[in-house]
Amino acid sequence: MNRRKGILELAKKTMQTEGDAIKHLASFLDQQFVDAIDAIYTGDGRVVITGIGKSALIASKIVATLNSTGTPAIFMHAADAIHGDLGTIQQKDIVICISKSGNTPEIKLLVPLIKSGSNKLIAITGNPESFLAEQSDFVLNTYVEKEACPNNLAPTTSTTAQLVMGDALAICLLELRGFSSKDFAKFHPGGTLGKKLYLRVGDIAVKNMVPKVEADSAVKEVIVEISEKMLGVAAVLKNGKLVGVVTDGDIRRMLNKYENINGLKAKDIMTTHPKTIEPGVLAVKALNEMQSNGISQLLVAEKGVYQGVVHLHNLINEGIL
Repeated sequence: MNRRKGILELAKKTMQTEGDAIKHLASFLDQQFVDAIDAIYTGDGRVVITGIGKSALIASKIVATLNSTGTPAIFMHAADAIHGDLGTIQQKDIVICISKSGNTPEIKLLVPLIKSGSNKLIAITGNPESFLAEQSDFVLNTYVEKEACPNNLAPTTSTTAQLVMGDALAICLLELRGFSSKDFAKFHPGGTLGKKLYLRVGDIAVKNMVPKVEADSAVKEVIVEISEKMLGVAAVLKNGKLVGVVTDGDIRRMLNKYENINGLKAKDIMTTHPKTIEPGVLAVKALNEMQSNGISQLLVAEKGVYQGVVHLHNLINEGIL
């Protein structure tokens, strides 16, 4: 029991240590951060981000964040850079170098090579007096008092600080560029987030069968239509206009209510004023409508003209839910 309690205490202590460091990180922000943002925003090239060890992993993640929010970026591993990959850097690119100490052998070898060109260099380092900081055009201080590691060795708090600084860069650039949810969707067409921003009801409904019956259709026809189209529902039409809906729930209620169903028609058991949604509406809104009303499908219609059905299962399959 004590061992299990100790695990929770250690996890909380780790989070507290890193949380405190991040809160303190904001106090390091100064005009150099603003100047670095301005250099990237007004520049004509990409952002090349490099690092060694765990900082390289953080660099890779920041690259992904920048690319997905409208700032072209590329990752260059510091060790690979001094063995041929330095050609990754183009003339107008801005380079961000990430290093906790700013004094590793690879950094000391790489930085002069970068500086030999005309590229601006931004340092993200925990040591503002390091070789990297002294050689950089802009220094973003990510100093942390201690790592979350009990031995103060494993990069934990320091890499979290680097990551947060990268996020701050990305969000500031996103805002300056006026990067919208529509822009975000363009860069995330295959992901759940992207689908929530671009996938529309009509895109889904067109893949389904279109269950429908006439108002005067016999109940047997209605049951067959619901069964064959496998959406648990059939729209009821009169003179081409949508006048109601029959769900599998309506069928169950009918069977409980009537001993003899012969002679019953769709209009006798249908629900009038069915809930509909237009094809141009975002699919995520269809999900909200279903959840709010406790239903599993919506009829797709525009100006009273029935077009099909969107089902909860469609939204689950698309990853909307």
